[in-house]
Amino acid sequence: RKTRSAVTPIHRLFVPELKAMQKPRVHTLGVIMNGVTGRMGTRQHLVRSILAIREQGGVKTKSGDVIMPDPILVGRNEEKLRSMAEQCELKRYSTDLDSCLADPNNQIYFDAQVTSQRSAGVSKAIKAGKALYCEKPITSTLDEAMALTNNAVSAGLKNGVVQDKLWLPGLLKLKHLIDSGFFGTILSVRGEFGYWVFDGKVQPCQRPSWNYRKEDGGGIITDMLCHWRYVIDNLFGKVSSVSCMGATHIGSRIDEAGKEYRCTADDSAYASFACDNGVICHFNSSWSVRVRRDDLLTLQVDGTAGSAVAGLHKCVAQSASGTPTFVWNPDVENPVDYFDGWQDVPTPQPFENAFKMQWELFLKHVVDDDPFPWTFLEAAKGIQLAELALKSWAERRWVDVPQLRV
Repeated sequence: RKTRSAVTPIHRLFVPELKAMQKPRVHTLGVIMNGVTGRMGTRQHLVRSILAIREQGGVKTKSGDVIMPDPILVGRNEEKLRSMAEQCELKRYSTDLDSCLADPNNQIYFDAQVTSQRSAGVSKAIKAGKALYCEKPITSTLDEAMALTNNAVSAGLKNGVVQDKLWLPGLLKLKHLIDSGFFGTILSVRGEFGYWVFDGKVQPCQRPSWNYRKEDGGGIITDMLCHWRYVIDNLFGKVSSVSCMGATHIGSRIDEAGKEYRCTADDSAYASFACDNGVICHFNSSWSVRVRRDDLLTLQVDGTAGSAVAGLHKCVAQSASGTPTFVWNPDVENPVDYFDGWQDVPTPQPFENAFKMQWELFLKHVVDDDPFPWTFLEAAKGIQLAELALKSWAERRWVDVPQLRV
């Protein structure tokens, strides 16, 4: 009777090596990029995110597979799209959004249009069954935002909103300090954001004119309080109430055609936020301020055990034991250097572009179902806070922030 040999067949000895030699499976995802010819759409989302991901060979998943985005540039100006596609060495561009949505190879719809046009494009993408990723705010009003949120959830579509500031190196270092318990009990947060935007009469304006027209969706409250909502909610505590005053400090500017126009939107906002855990946050946001601070955005966090100041890239900290004793005496020049005693928070690893980092997370969410908590509902919360801040300004009072649910 024949017996089975105990010797392992030679081809099986090389199975691990053969598996290692196999090329990873590539998931090619068509990405409709609508409104990508705008400043943010071009620089941050196309060049520094999608093209950078393609250049690095895609995004690796947990299984070892690779996700490769295949963008199609969408807009209204065909010549502009053609020129951009050539510069970026891309073949796909179109002025026909409907045909792009009808193509089953295009699985993700991304929208970076002006806010007033975003709802229509997203609504079409929902009907087409695409995964949805958008710049913030996703719409101009909370009612529209909740309608899009409910429609996307009801259709079972994966959805996300850009919340880039969570991946800024300075804020990642700040989060590390929070997670490590460095602050003890956090007491307060002070945010300073903005810079001087020229009115165009002597020196060219460095932001689009629609930003300063309320009728076109402009206004710094609508723009920046969406950011501050997710920054506060994710780092310091859930926002429970808001008090805000806005201002239109610069009354007229010069538009892209060289014509003077009246500014109807707020260019500055002075807002305080109370969190459900007792933390008090105050943020000044202005396009009419000259910068004399560490960065265009700085956050100072004060706690019982220490304080820290974070900018876009750097973060410095001062512990309770390293805090100097100050005595108020206006009659004597203080010999103390107030910048002494602050230590740089080290960079544990190189940080990549914030927009790119979130894009990679969303691509893995679509293919591998990795967690992605920065959804349309979170976008709606930002719009809610902006609307309540405008209400607070109009009525000159504190306004509570109700919890939103799908």
